[in-house]
Amino acid sequence: MSLRKLPEAKTFQRPQNFQWDAPSDVLAKWAETPLAAGESDDGTITMFDVIGEDWWTGGGVTAKRISAALRSIGNKDVTVKINSPGGDMFEGIAIYNLLRSHPAKVTVEVLGWAASAASIIAMAGDEIRMGLGSFMMIHNAWGVVIGNRHDMRASADLFDGFDSAIVDIYEARTGMKRTEIETLMDAETFMGPSEAVKNGFADVVDDGIEANTADAKNMDRGLMARRQTEAALAKAGFSRDKRSELLMEMGVSAAQRDASRKPAARDAGFEAAARQFISILKS
Repeated sequence: MSLRKLPEAKTFQRPQNFQWDAPSDVLAKWAETPLAAGESDDGTITMFDVIGEDWWTGGGVTAKRISAALRSIGNKDVTVKINSPGGDMFEGIAIYNLLRSHPAKVTVEVLGWAASAASIIAMAGDEIRMGLGSFMMIHNAWGVVIGNRHDMRASADLFDGFDSAIVDIYEARTGMKRTEIETLMDAETFMGPSEAVKNGFADVVDDGIEANTADAKNMDRGLMARRQTEAALAKAGFSRDKRSELLMEMGVSAAQRDASRKPAARDAGFEAAARQFISILKS
């Protein structure tokens, strides 16, 4: 089969005084609907957490993790299931580049949210399928910059470059006019499945895509406490680092944020890689 020839996204050096975060309004909505992965195989990767490493908890979806998962999968088709409020743009672009260069078909399934950096990742799919009740959200590059007026002016120029690179990704995948995409990003646009398909951000509305919401809510009260407390602090204006510090002091941050329970669901191919490693040791 022929795969989409998506361009490699421009990468940037991360500014030393830059702190990433997920949009607080999306974080709050995402916190209310944890999704548990259903049956998955060695060709499935789930992204049910923020994008980017959370060094406080060891959680988060990172390029390093996805790269390892793709190596385990090998030259086979891969399905990427997404329910993420976004997060680190730099990690999002890096993961997009990893998926777009995968030699076999990449199918992206949006189960809940593909917001912010997660929407960038979704664009790497040869086919993007959105379930009923799911949302795609796009916006301009967003983060916290600390410094003086010179740092702020330099950061504004950097953010112009970030936005341009994000538009490049959306433009290549959707076929929309650049000015139209910029308007959607300026407005911090939320798109349901039908609108996303209309605008080219998805290919199919699939009512067969679903995740187990009930099990996710029941399986870990700590997960709900972690998500909802963090979302409330975000809406109150606390930065990501400050939220993590407060959660650590409250003893909440030890709870996971990712609703995926099985390592094989979070890190596709993990079990296959483990079996292969054991086989090598025995040989």
